[in-house]
Amino acid sequence: MAYILNIETSTTNCSVSLSNKGETLVLKEDYGNGYSHAEKLHVYIEDILKEADIDSKQLDAIAVSKGPGSYTGLRIGVSAAKGLAFALDKPLISVSTLEALAYQVKAESGLIVPMLDARRLEVYSAIFDTDYNLIRAIEAQILDENSFEQQLKEGKVYFVGDGVAKTKTLITNQNAVFIENKLPSADQMSQLSFDKYKKSDIEDVAYFEPYYLKDFVAIKSKK
Repeated sequence: MAYILNIETSTTNCSVSLSNKGETLVLKEDYGNGYSHAEKLHVYIEDILKEADIDSKQLDAIAVSKGPGSYTGLRIGVSAAKGLAFALDKPLISVSTLEALAYQVKAESGLIVPMLDARRLEVYSAIFDTDYNLIRAIEAQILDENSFEQQLKEGKVYFVGDGVAKTKTLITNQNAVFIENKLPSADQMSQLSFDKYKKSDIEDVAYFEPYYLKDFVAIKSKK
């Protein structure tokens, strides 16, 4: 057995899964438009374990989506994962949010661009091939009508994530395929966290921090 609890809180989707040897056994998530992580995350964890009829001590590892994404969402998810890993004395595994998001696209050829909405015309994005090999590293990117021009000349490009809404208003190339209404999920974390577990690719619980990509900027209230 290799029971891993997977936690994903990088966007508005509060998502938790329990997996065994890379296969999702139970999944619970909230695909709503609001951030419900503080209220729902620990409830979901309890519900998942109860439904699977296993005790938290039977877990072999805790995995968390490390970002990029919402600053607050990532803080909540990582804090919960670190707390569980420390309390249960289990290894902590981190999974790239954009890599897990890319796994929601199944295609035989072309490129996959997972993207998360940032402020204004900015997205956090990366580029993968259809075997999920990283082609271009994660970066914060300002979009315009020429974005991904070279990739689109070479073939199909599949855009996925909540950054798609703003992207489709700028890019009109016929090779662009926009996959809407998709958010990072703990479901796709199952295989990725198990792959890391097998290689003992784990984090230092005391020092691990989310991958914010950019510094947090507080916006002053207008009230």
